[in-house]
Amino acid sequence: MAPFGLNFNTMQLSKEEIKRYARHLNLPHFGMETQEKLKDSRVLVVGTGGLGAPLLQYLTAAGIGTIGVVDFDVVDTSNLQRQVLFGSSDVGKPKTSTAVYKLRDQNPNIQFINFDEKLVRENALDIIRDFDVVADGTDNFPTRYLVNDACVLLSKPYVYGSIFQFEGQVSVFNYLDKEGNRGPNYRDLFPTPPPPGLVPSCADGGVLGVLPGIIGSMQASEVIKVLTGIGDNLSGRLFIFDAFDFTSRTLKIRKDPSNPITGDAPTITQLIDYDEFCSLKSDTDTTSTINVETLKQWIDENANFKIIDVREPYERDAAHIGGAPIPMDDVEKSLSEIPKDRNVVVYCRSGVRSARVIELLQAKYDYQNLHNLEGGILAWKEKFDPELNVI
Repeated sequence: MAPFGLNFNTMQLSKEEIKRYARHLNLPHFGMETQEKLKDSRVLVVGTGGLGAPLLQYLTAAGIGTIGVVDFDVVDTSNLQRQVLFGSSDVGKPKTSTAVYKLRDQNPNIQFINFDEKLVRENALDIIRDFDVVADGTDNFPTRYLVNDACVLLSKPYVYGSIFQFEGQVSVFNYLDKEGNRGPNYRDLFPTPPPPGLVPSCADGGVLGVLPGIIGSMQASEVIKVLTGIGDNLSGRLFIFDAFDFTSRTLKIRKDPSNPITGDAPTITQLIDYDEFCSLKSDTDTTSTINVETLKQWIDENANFKIIDVREPYERDAAHIGGAPIPMDDVEKSLSEIPKDRNVVVYCRSGVRSARVIELLQAKYDYQNLHNLEGGILAWKEKFDPELNVI
């Protein structure tokens, strides 16, 4: 007899598929019917980066019938340290089509749907509505809140993962259990995004290359459990893994009555502007900013100001726009190089680290003449010098 009374029916699986998924079919509590559920399922993976790569590879290998892939980016050399779905020959190619080409070879039984575009408020509902589960492999707060809210509005489960430096997190949001109870969502855990600049991206803060492989594989496992109903998934729990000292902990997540989309008095009934929502500055933010156009004007006019580059030496060796090299960790040891009697423009890769440097100097050393370059050297590259080799 099949475990848990499952009725083995081979009609939906071909002979090749039965052979391919034999190790699944031999599993206790799995079997033919569970594998057929996977074949009948539709999963959307948002992002093909560090998390998206293992997610896509293991969902493809597991036999998910239809997989949607959303990404608007191209493969960059700096991706290869962790995005193991890609190789050196893929640099410069669109991520979605490149990923799907490789995944089709991994399992030709899967139907792939490419969305070579950015997931935004205008297209999110239309893209997500035809899928059973959404797995998020992105690394920014606007997309996380967008995916969460779209899944809530469409009653879709959302498998969440995030990584930073040595730490990763996994959970399942908006899950409807067998009793008809809807689990917590992302806003129950994080009601509002952190202040801009508080949490650097992986590009600014770094990430251990193997970590997204670990967390993305866990996400794939949760997707399979959500689709098939086997085991206990992470709905109502947040799993946190620290690769640095190899520890983990699991926290309980409770539904928040003040949740603006599912609480007692919801205020969000449609998708909002998530870039604006995640970039609101606090009332106490006194950081002055300057855009790249103004900086170029100052340079062209030979104005009396100083530029400081707070990136690491290896980043500066790859590309820079001038200025004194003072890495972020050396700033307090280099105060004599940072004048107070004229304008000082501080820049980094994207504007995150430079903002933190300015906040430190203002709060601790009473600097009043510092300006953060909006968008950092990436903004300069986009506007004035696309050949800059920014890493």
